[in-house]
Amino acid sequence: MLAYKINSNNIKNKIFIPKYYDPDLYAQIADLASTHHLFSLGDLLDSGVLSVQTGHEIGKMAYGTGNIPFVRTSDITNWEIKTIPKQGVSEDIYRLYSEKEDVQPGDILMVRDGTYLIGTNCFITPLDTPMLFQSHILKFRVEDSSIINPYLLFLSFNCALVQRQIKNMQFTADIIDTLGSRYRELIFPIPKDDATQKQLITYMCNSLETRMKYKAAVKQMPLLIEKVLEKNTVTPFDDFFNTPLEDILSEIVQDTTTLEFGEFSAYKTSRSNIVRGIFLPKYYDPSVKATLNRLAENCSLYSIQQLIDIGAVQLSTGDEIGKMAYGTGSIPFVRTSDFSNWEIKADAKQGVSEEIYQQYFEKEDVQEGDILLVRDGTYLVGNSCIITSSDTKILYCGGLIKIRATRKDIVDEYLLLGLLNSYIVKRQIRTKQFTRDVIDTLGQRLKEVIIPIPNSPSLKAAISEKICAIVNNRIAARDTIQELSNRITS
Repeated sequence: MLAYKINSNNIKNKIFIPKYYDPDLYAQIADLASTHHLFSLGDLLDSGVLSVQTGHEIGKMAYGTGNIPFVRTSDITNWEIKTIPKQGVSEDIYRLYSEKEDVQPGDILMVRDGTYLIGTNCFITPLDTPMLFQSHILKFRVEDSSIINPYLLFLSFNCALVQRQIKNMQFTADIIDTLGSRYRELIFPIPKDDATQKQLITYMCNSLETRMKYKAAVKQMPLLIEKVLEKNTVTPFDDFFNTPLEDILSEIVQDTTTLEFGEFSAYKTSRSNIVRGIFLPKYYDPSVKATLNRLAENCSLYSIQQLIDIGAVQLSTGDEIGKMAYGTGSIPFVRTSDFSNWEIKADAKQGVSEEIYQQYFEKEDVQEGDILLVRDGTYLVGNSCIITSSDTKILYCGGLIKIRATRKDIVDEYLLLGLLNSYIVKRQIRTKQFTRDVIDTLGQRLKEVIIPIPNSPSLKAAISEKICAIVNNRIAARDTIQELSNRITS
């Protein structure tokens, strides 16, 4: 428990919340004065070195009208924007707000309102534009890089000292927390040493470019892997990775959500084809069968149930541990919104105690190489991530399915991750996603999904190698960014 005395003269704006005046925090900031520039965010804004802007609330009627991302607080994770944000808007909606919001590469978006997400931020890259963002998010732009470099500002945003300030300035307003205008009081430490600055900038630039390049591969995967399966060669992968980044950005698919859900179609089917009283047209989408038949020339088609039957994969669900367990510790309790772009969030929404973890960890048995897939949750259904060596000490919720590859001669974990993110598999998942109560679910219909596994052992190995490279390079770059943020104050 934090306990200290403070002179009444030091009380600001009638704020009587102890954490706001944390003397230990400000002593740590003061200790950096000899080695660091200590920039007040308000001073940087007032002097024109930085500019700030909020986003807009465009109205729910605009949601889902197109494929231009409308970025909300939950769409920012691991210092980047999800490849498929929750909501997309039309060109018409975009034109109404684009000049006002004016999002450009190099901008920093930070969550101002939203309780546990406050302080979450990302660095905008060319892969992220065009886009709009909501009013709970602040956009910062460096207007004078001779005073402060955008990369150094970003790293400072994510150092422990600044994130701790943010948490201390986060107060409840109505039903959610907010920073209000207190973000102007944030103190940013930037090393004075030029050599240190240059090194941090170089490493940050390289890490960000790596993350962006391989994020582009994740975004393109639904179509990219299908080309590989159809052509029975890994050449489409090689072509993609050998393409200069600026050319990749110009060719990247933007309508991934449309590809998953498909375009509207009308068709006839025999009454005898109706199964289990399911009368939803999408469930019988003939285009899915046509694509699978085409892929069958080079692939063996296994339903997930068949893969289970032959011992190639194992499926298990997580647990609902109860809200009383939330916030009891720092061990991640992974929920459907806690991963994106094939990764678990570095700061999962909820953490549990060691005691809670001990109650469930043997049953859940999370291992490196396991895949988590969203079963329940509307727009998130079908999202997946792979467990790395740093993610094994977690619990996961009942809305997730854990898939473990157990016969790697048939399909290993990286090949399986790639195939689960192919267009044809995602399309199938959407056809089997039905509404139950207030959310959608796959239920047991996940087991009906057909996985096209290449017949060629060399092609399977090559796909697995490429997917593994995407995952490992992105994780390594993410870890480097975290390390660089820690080095800001060292």
